[in-house]
Amino acid sequence: MTKFDEATQAIRVDETTYDVCLDPGYAIGGPLNGGYLMAVILRAAVDASPFEHPVSTTAQFLKSPVAGPARVKVEQLKSGRTAAFARATLIQDGVAQIESMITTATLNDVEPVYTDAAPALMPAPAECVKLPDPKPESGMTLNAQMDLLFDPPTIGWLKGEPTGRPESRAYFRMAEPQDPDPYVLALAVDALPPVVFSAGARGWAPTVDLTWHLRALPAPGWLTLVGDGRLISDGWFDERVEVWDSAGRLVAHSCQLARVGRG
Repeated sequence: MTKFDEATQAIRVDETTYDVCLDPGYAIGGPLNGGYLMAVILRAAVDASPFEHPVSTTAQFLKSPVAGPARVKVEQLKSGRTAAFARATLIQDGVAQIESMITTATLNDVEPVYTDAAPALMPAPAECVKLPDPKPESGMTLNAQMDLLFDPPTIGWLKGEPTGRPESRAYFRMAEPQDPDPYVLALAVDALPPVVFSAGARGWAPTVDLTWHLRALPAPGWLTLVGDGRLISDGWFDERVEVWDSAGRLVAHSCQLARVGRG
């Protein structure tokens, strides 16, 4: 079992209840990363399902859970021949923190019947760059759990040279050797810096709602994350992320609504 598997494990208490322990190693300056929290919830939801894979997840972030004990309550809504539907709630100190709707199914390793998408053109990993290591006092522990190699123009904001467009592109893998799986993909869709940084904004950008779809089981190796946004207005922005595997297949995509940070 990898560190990530341990950090996201859900221990069954009864038919609807799972104990979890939220790991401080996935913090972004205090709050825990939303993708990590979704992975924790999905462990419980999949265990309670007759199917193997979380193919659609919508999460509403009511509060910001802190590291430590919590529980996931899973309510089965319907189960059919090919899919099951459930509501899962992350609860801490008796208060609902995240509400999610999850569809599970079992995906097969098949060739697409149709696709109109192609991977973004990225420089070779050797031509991409890492973000500077955060200062220990920053509370940014998430960085140590994963490797991100960025397409250089999309992190020009580090030097005060944002492109002016909401965008971010990077290669992604876990820092500890681990083949990507659906739970790693839950982390990956929320692993990029907020795309509004490249449009000139800074500061913590809290996610309000995030929906992502698992489209295929990823091949081993680096994942490619391609993020952009369509509108920044009135303190809100949207962020879309595509995840491509090492075989050039679209394996996940997401869309979230978030607040523009102050900083």
